Amino acid sequence: MLTKNFIEFLYEAAHIQRWNDHIRPGGFTELDKQAHKMMILYVLARHEEDDHGAKLNWRVLIEGGIFEFLHRNVLTDIKPPVFHELMRVHGDKLNKWVFDELKRRIPDIDAGFMQKMGQYFGDVSYYPREKKLLRAAHYLATQWEFEKIYHFNQGIYGIEETKQAIESEVEDHFDLAGVQKLALKGKSSKFIDLVGQLRFQKRWAQSPRVPETSVMGHVLLVAIMAYFCAVQLKASDERIVGDFLCGLFHDLPEVLTRDIISPVKRSVEGLDELIKKIEERQIAEKILPLLPYSWHKDIIYYTQNEFADKVIIDGREVITTAEKINQEYNEDGCGYHPIDGSMLKGCDNLAAFVEAWLSRRYGITSKHLEEAEQAIREQYAGRIVGGIDFGSIYQEF
Repeated sequence: MLTKNFIEFLYEAAHIQRWNDHIRPGGFTELDKQAHKMMILYVLARHEEDDHGAKLNWRVLIEGGIFEFLHRNVLTDIKPPVFHELMRVHGDKLNKWVFDELKRRIPDIDAGFMQKMGQYFGDVSYYPREKKLLRAAHYLATQWEFEKIYHFNQGIYGIEETKQAIESEVEDHFDLAGVQKLALKGKSSKFIDLVGQLRFQKRWAQSPRVPETSVMGHVLLVAIMAYFCAVQLKASDERIVGDFLCGLFHDLPEVLTRDIISPVKRSVEGLDELIKKIEERQIAEKILPLLPYSWHKDIIYYTQNEFADKVIIDGREVITTAEKINQEYNEDGCGYHPIDGSMLKGCDNLAAFVEAWLSRRYGITSKHLEEAEQAIREQYAGRIVGGIDFGSIYQEF
């Protein structure tokens, strides 16, 4: 499923500028918005489980987020009032056009995936609770953006109407436990605000590049690639969810340390280990206190040893191999929570490679981009990592 056409299409979201008829700072692309939305979704879903005892299908939550991301990527940044009017009046026809466009632009897109996407948008009875959580996450991410640009745009015609419309949409989801918690502006809200800073941390800060991508956008792309790789491996639902969430949160420590590039980490013996220890301490001191105690193990699991093939056995993290995960731990309901770390590392490096490759294709290059592109290509030439033939993916570029 991971092909050159599909990966290039994902990166188009980095070009779609949000609020582009308003005065705004950087960090407001569709890619960043969708990534922030998925992090907010995690918070909403966990609160819904903890406070309301909801039995949620996490795979549906993740797939719904991917469906909506692809849908929005095709339609670009249509103003919300216009978008909702179009969907209300011509939703079926518009969705069909989106599906046809996806098939045209990504000819090798999986038919089963497209069938699920059609059911998600076409069947109102399809997992309504999960859809409501996704809608709430969408509006909360929009509200977070609007709060940042509001004071720049006071006095501009229509700004107060936009403010009221967003607040009204959020209020419609106030029966959700997480929406209530975020409205209190307490620690959950501070966590959302903190991770939102990943929007403003540029990747490859030492090099000019097009399109510019942030750490926030990068983690979503790694998570989406990991999802499709896990599906290709015929992974269990629990494993698919774990791989996606680990991809989504794997760079969370960088909100505290910023993006320390690999050459710096490798420049002095022992430096990488020291950076890891600093990240672990920073997470314990500044991130975990913003989340309920029962979530701490999950966040640690997703942010430490994130590129190790691992499982949970008797409540303890156990490092294993990709082969053993496939043979012994690939089943739902057993509490193993497998993570395909080596595959995730492959997705992380593939994302870095594509960032360099795309910029050079647009004619913006530097020695950093050239060296990184060549080194990563050579590293994965002819290789199968974590059961995924990354070598053949690089041959397409």
